[in-house]
Amino acid sequence: MHGKVVLAVINDQSGVYADIGGKHGVEAVKMAVEDFVKKYGPNAVGGPIEVLSADHQNKPDVGASKAAEFYDRNNANAVIDVPTSSVGIAIAHVAAQKHRLFLNVGAATKALTNEDCNKYTFHWAYDTYMLAHGTGTEVTKRIGKKWYVVYPNYAYGQDMNRSFSAAIEKAGGKVMLSDATPFPNETEDFSTFLIKARTLRPGGVTVLGAMQAGQDLTNLVKQFNEFGLRQQGINLAIGLLFISDIHSLTPAALEGTIYTTAWEWNLDKQAREWSDRFFARDKTRPSFTVAGNYSATWQYLEAVRRTGTDDPDKIVAALEGYKFNDFFVRNGEVRKQDHAVIHDAYLAQVKAPGDVKEPWDYVRILNTIPANEAFQPLSENTCHMAR
Repeated sequence: MHGKVVLAVINDQSGVYADIGGKHGVEAVKMAVEDFVKKYGPNAVGGPIEVLSADHQNKPDVGASKAAEFYDRNNANAVIDVPTSSVGIAIAHVAAQKHRLFLNVGAATKALTNEDCNKYTFHWAYDTYMLAHGTGTEVTKRIGKKWYVVYPNYAYGQDMNRSFSAAIEKAGGKVMLSDATPFPNETEDFSTFLIKARTLRPGGVTVLGAMQAGQDLTNLVKQFNEFGLRQQGINLAIGLLFISDIHSLTPAALEGTIYTTAWEWNLDKQAREWSDRFFARDKTRPSFTVAGNYSATWQYLEAVRRTGTDDPDKIVAALEGYKFNDFFVRNGEVRKQDHAVIHDAYLAQVKAPGDVKEPWDYVRILNTIPANEAFQPLSENTCHMAR
């Protein structure tokens, strides 16, 4: 032990993904540290635990530079969170070079557990495979087989387009056309793509698959509703939806939308109790990546406590194959082969406004997707982990 454990949260604190995590994600890590010290005492990991944070501005070079600085100058033991897949991939490469841990929670790309996997990177919470094989499959079976997909033009969106196309085809549907949209979309205008969706309706397209997230998704949904596309026979499917998006748009704007989620704040008693404590300090209901930050932090600190060391290689060995449950992860396992943290996922639906019983009560869980079905099977995995 070096006498101090340093955890560095890197995320979007000022851009399109700030509401999903941002300062809330930092707060969750701080809360995990406080709870850990309260439970085990101030010397459970050999000394104090420090939490640092930085805004990556959704730029891979900025994220990589911040990570290198935290690892080198601050002797950070782990970088946590990192929404924006292009930034996540860049930081994974830095973690591998520095032999320091990266606990990815925010970036969705499954590249982090496939072609860009490495010994020091772990992927918590969710990925593009989970989202696509839940939502893509269910919407194709229930709502429509012909899709028009629009996706943000960077690593996450490109991966979502591929993952959804595969899931839709497997379910008997087809992506008739897909278009890349600017990321971030600084004009906030998606009208070109919405007009195109309308022109595809006579050819049988009944589903517009929106792969945007955060503020970009909010803007797209508002414009979708303004164009009245649902009344014209075009249904909206959303690849990645957070509670903060529903709160911003209101349930009326998204009523009936089916999507896949890693967790919801009122999933059960355990989730709700944690969420109530988080709400008391942050005045907002946590997204699943915010909750995932707490889970990843706690499990990392537990590994340090169990092993009695913060040596990165020994922590990696302690995490690999580890099975656990917490308020966020159910039936969790850290897969040794690719470092995906697999766990149960959930098919969810946005409630009608009349069914909302209290503030933030926007979501109905339709069913549980077991961990071994929710995540990519190892038979399809392309990770070759260098040891």
